[in-house]
Amino acid sequence: MARSASTIVAKLAWLVPVLLLLLTVHQSKVVLDLGRTVRDGTRTVAEVTRYVRIDRKDVTQAELDLRVLLPDGGVLVRERLSLPYSISHRVEQDTLTVIVLPGSAQEVVIASIVGTQTRIALSNAVMSFIMMLITGALVFAWNRFEKRGSNA
Repeated sequence: MARSASTIVAKLAWLVPVLLLLLTVHQSKVVLDLGRTVRDGTRTVAEVTRYVRIDRKDVTQAELDLRVLLPDGGVLVRERLSLPYSISHRVEQDTLTVIVLPGSAQEVVIASIVGTQTRIALSNAVMSFIMMLITGALVFAWNRFEKRGSNA
């Protein structure tokens, strides 16, 4: 028995809540990784070697390059670190206090904005979780409707 295009699309629609679940897991992991770096990391000073903030109407972005002085005397260089545009003005300095945990998922965290970054990641996780529940319910209902329609 051949399936209708609508039934095939209804089955493929399960990809949406699955992708939202993956996004929820990812953003939750970011929250945990930021917390781990703050808790277990070491405070040090980083030199801002490049700071770019674009304020055009069509493009708003901010990024910077850091040269982090490690407590053991080493240097850690991080380039093209994207920042949330709305808080990028808080890092317009020549040096920044950072928290470093080498080898972790979030190796370098800027101390002055880590709270905001954590709240952004947490709100992303919550929003994607809620959307996963909504789309999951809608896809479930659609598939149930398709199944009943094919049995009639």
